[in-house]
Formats: sequence, C-alpha cells, structure tokens
Amino acid sequence: MQSTAAEDYVKAIYHHTEWQPEPVTPSQLATRLGLANSTVTEMVKKLAAAGLVHHRPYGAIELTSEGAALAVRQVRRHRVVETWLVERHGYDWDEVHDEAEILEHALSDRLLDSIARSLGDPVRDPHGDPIPAADGTVVRPDAVLLADAAVGHAGAVVRISDSDPAMLRFLADAGIALDASLEVLGQKPYSGSIQVRTDAGTVDLGPQVAQAVWLSA
Repeated sequence: MQSTAAEDYVKAIYHHTEWQPEPVTPSQLATRLGLANSTVTEMVKKLAAAGLVHHRPYGAIELTSEGAALAVRQVRRHRVVETWLVERHGYDWDEVHDEAEILEHALSDRLLDSIARSLGDPVRDPHGDPIPAADGTVVRPDAVLLADAAVGHAGAVVRISDSDPAMLRFLADAGIALDASLEVLGQKPYSGSIQVRTDAGTVDLGPQVAQAVWLSA
C-alpha cells in the first residue's frame, strides 16, 4: 500500500511520537490531519490490513516496522525539500511546509538524493527536526521542552515546531531561531508565561510557544 494517503497517514503517526512517547489515538490523528474521525477510522483499517500499523478498536495506533520504514522515507523527503526551499530558493522557514507536502510525493528517489547531496547531506531541516539518512538512520538531539525546563536552564534552541507559521514569524521577530541561546529566568504561574533571556534581551513566552521550543539538555 504506497498511496499518497497512506504516506501522509504514516508520516503523521510518526510525527506524533517523534518528540514524545505517547502513541496517537484515532481522534488525535483526525485532528492532526484535519479529517473526520470516521474517515480516519476507515483508513486506519486499510493501513492495518496492509501491515503498516497495529490498531485495536478504541485503542492507540502504532506503526509496524514496515510502516515506520515508509514513514521515515517520507519524513526524509519532506525535510530535504524544506531545507532545499530555504537554502536555494529564498523561502522563509514559515513558508515551506505546504510546498514540501506537495513536492515530497512528486520527486523521484534519484532526484531527492541528488538534492540532498547538493545541500551537503543536511542532518536537520530549517526547524531543527532531524533529517533521516538515506539508509533510514535518524539521529535526534538530546533536548528538553521549554515548558519542562527548570528555572536557570540555559541551552541552545535545537528544535521549533513548524505547526503554526504565525508563531514561527513571532519567534523570528523575537530573535529566537535555531542555535539561539536561551536561559529560563522564571515562570509566571498565573499568566502561564515563561520569561527567558535571549541575546537580544528578555522576553515572555506564552504556553503555546513553551510547548513548541526545545533546548539542548
């Protein structure tokens, strides 16, 4: 089963567990894909029949080894394309996701590998997500979510979720990008914000941002 839909589904399942351990539920998958629960349920049944996922009724969805291999292949394609668009075509990091969603299905393996070589075989995309190697190897940085970082924790930004383009623009304006140095100065429990020090000064970051930024551990 190698349809575009199957590739998108296994990639979404992979994304859910890439930076946290809890498996995805059908309703969470439906939300991530922007589809009705019934549509997702039917597709998950097809994926299970094709040997790409494990799923029991009302339970979580997990990739099989075959499903994981397909997901890693698609993740590599998507992230190489995002990197290519930023580095060679002048796209900003908040503009590449939708373009990559289209192009990742259209490029041949030969062209994809040629693009990767021309970029120096990058190991991360513009948002810090690891780019799997051609053999499927994935090297993920040791990182801590900003929301979980203790007061006084200082580190470099190693990953920023690309799920919200507006947030990426906000962070860029605040001088928070990959490899930027951050120090957690304090938490404001009643407002839910976290105050951090950057190279440009201090800034208060809300809960949504704190759940989207990872620092070196």
